[in-house]
Amino acid sequence: MIGPPGAGKSLMAACLPGILPPLDAGEALEVSMVASVAGTLAGGRLTRARPFRAPHHSASMAALTGGGLKVKPGEVSLAHLGVLFLDELPEFQRAVLDSLRQPLETGTVSVARANAHVTFPARVQLVAAMNPCRCGHLGDAALACSRAPKCAADYQAKVSGPLLDRIDLHVEVQALTAADLVLPPAAEGSAEVRGRVAAARAVQTERYAGQPVRTNAEADGVLLDTFSTPDDAGRALLAQASETMRLSARGYTRILRVARTIADLAGSERVGRLHIAEALSYRRRAPVN
Repeated sequence: MIGPPGAGKSLMAACLPGILPPLDAGEALEVSMVASVAGTLAGGRLTRARPFRAPHHSASMAALTGGGLKVKPGEVSLAHLGVLFLDELPEFQRAVLDSLRQPLETGTVSVARANAHVTFPARVQLVAAMNPCRCGHLGDAALACSRAPKCAADYQAKVSGPLLDRIDLHVEVQALTAADLVLPPAAEGSAEVRGRVAAARAVQTERYAGQPVRTNAEADGVLLDTFSTPDDAGRALLAQASETMRLSARGYTRILRVARTIADLAGSERVGRLHIAEALSYRRRAPVN
């Protein structure tokens, strides 16, 4: 999420676990095992709540991916099957952020030390938030600094392209005004959204029954071809967009996964042109010049 200070990015991220389905028995055991190794399992009891971890941007690589003399899991593993929220994304050290590239791709993190080589699970939903530039007010002539728009390009360049390529949804969050705060509440609240998410997850659970994956985000190869291949119109749009947007092979695959999930939320058995178009709209925007 990219937007000015006070737009509600951190609040929305904190609300995300509230629309996710509870952990099933197998998932609860996985999460509790990681917490037990880390020494954070409360009372020795299993939990059905999905983890939400929000490390500070000063966190070290060992804090994020794991380490120590007696190797313990880091934040990315403590968020296994839950949400890892990185606020003020460009303020993290670049090497620390790039250490997440492998876990985001494989769902595991390997910590190698002289006396130990340990692999922890790390299947997380990464959510990040950042201001568009250091002053945070790009696009607002009254508040933006004198270096705009160059300050935005410099600030956003602190996050590497390969990491951004692994983030499926890039959403611009608009600033709130005082008039927005007095509007009536939205017609759809977290409970309604949670119902739609649960229904889509149920479809995916049935789809991948007996397979080594749980959700569309993990589908690859034959499974992706079988369940996420769009119709002719969608295929044509994706081919055209791949050339225009210069999508990487990873980006192409992730578009299919997002489109499949959009179709599931809409109750559609087939991925169509509209689903592909919406998935493409969430890809990374061109850098500020």
